Order: sequence, then structure tokens, then C-alpha cells
Amino acid sequence: MESEKNDYHISIFKPTTDSARRNRNMVLQFVLIWAVAIFGFQILLKILEKPTPEPAYTVYETNWDDIQAGNMEVTNLQNVSQSALSVLGKTAIDPGHRQALDNAVSWMAYNIADSIQKQKLIVVVKEFEDIASVTVNVTDDAYVGKKNQLIPVLREIFNLHPNDVRGKIAPLEVKSLLMESFDADNREIFEQAMGFYLIHNRSVLTDTKFLGFPFHYFYTAVFLLILFVGLCWLYCVRTDMFNKKYGIED
Repeated sequence: MESEKNDYHISIFKPTTDSARRNRNMVLQFVLIWAVAIFGFQILLKILEKPTPEPAYTVYETNWDDIQAGNMEVTNLQNVSQSALSVLGKTAIDPGHRQALDNAVSWMAYNIADSIQKQKLIVVVKEFEDIASVTVNVTDDAYVGKKNQLIPVLREIFNLHPNDVRGKIAPLEVKSLLMESFDADNREIFEQAMGFYLIHNRSVLTDTKFLGFPFHYFYTAVFLLILFVGLCWLYCVRTDMFNKKYGIED
């Protein structure tokens, strides 16, 4: 007759022995610590964070209001163009946002340029577009040569320092077909894109440095990993202690 007693039965809901109950409680304690460490920190980030604009957004906001009010001063257009190019230099840009941003910088380049610059701008941009449309490798001499002809033209128009990396971004974003108009739909998308890419949620947890890293990065990438390994080690140590106490041998 099979014994009804099963010393090897394990149930997290109804442990059958004192050893199993203690083991269950220990597992639940560690899971709770792990959950609090992860989700508690995320909740704290949400509580403390506040929208903080990049310096480029502050420059854009001040000058864009003037442009919208009809003040088409060259300085205003240049400042907004520089901020837009800062966005276009970011890694991932939504295609809809890029279209509006390209429209913005193209339109502003056209409106900044004087009559002589305007003629040269249109010619050089179209020449570069013609080369780019048939170029497979961006290291081709013809492509690089036309791009290098366009860079100083746009640097002068946008008032960029020769070492400013935005000067190398500009030829890829200024389009001849987008120069003469900047409609209301693209303006609205442009405004949304500027806020989307230049305003970030920040707090003391993201701004504080710890061991050379932003604290939130150190916490999630380093501390939580150490905590996980530490909990695993502690589980093994306490399990051995319980096994010795209850006379259980592996």
C-alpha cells in the first residue's frame, strides 16, 4: 500500500512541511525585494521627473515665436535653423517629422540667403541632389566633391562654425523642392517634432552622477544586476542553513 505521506511534495500555496514553508516564504521575500527594487524605482522616476528642455529648444522657442509673428529677421531664422539641425543630427527621426524638419531648414535657408547666395544655393543643392540620386556608395569622389561644395554655402547661410558638425548634416536635409513654401501642416508637425526631440523628462535621479555614471543608469545597469546575484547567493546560503537545521541531505 502506497504511503499517503509524501516528504518530497512541494507546493508554493500549501507547503506540507515546515522546511517547505520556510523555503516558500524566503522565495516570496526575495521576489518582493526584487519587484520593489525594479518597479519602485520606476515609480519614483515618474514621481520626480519633470519636462526639461535642451538649450537648443530654448533658442528655438524664443526665435520661433518671433518668426510666427512675422519677424523674419536673419538672426531669428538662423537660430531656429541651428536648433532644427540639432534635431536632425539625432539617431532616430520619424519620417513624418523628418519631412517637416527638412521643409523648415530648406525654407529658412532660402529666406536667409540674399539674392546672390540664393542663386548659388539653388544651383549647388540641385547639383548635389542629382549626384545623390545616382550614387550607390557615399564615399564616391563625385558625391563627396559635390557635398563638400555645398557645405560651406550652407555654413555661411546658417552661420555655423567650420567645426560645427551640423554643417555636415545640412546638405543631406536641405531640399530644393521644399525651399519656397512652408505650409501650415508642416509647421504644426515641425513644432511638435521640436518639442518631442528636445524636451526630456529629467530628475535628480537622472542628473546625479555616481561613479562616473548617471545614477539611474548605474542603478538599472549595475546595481540591479549585483542585487540579483546577491539574492541568488543569499538564497543558496539560507537554503543550506535550513537543510542542516532539518537534517535534509542532497
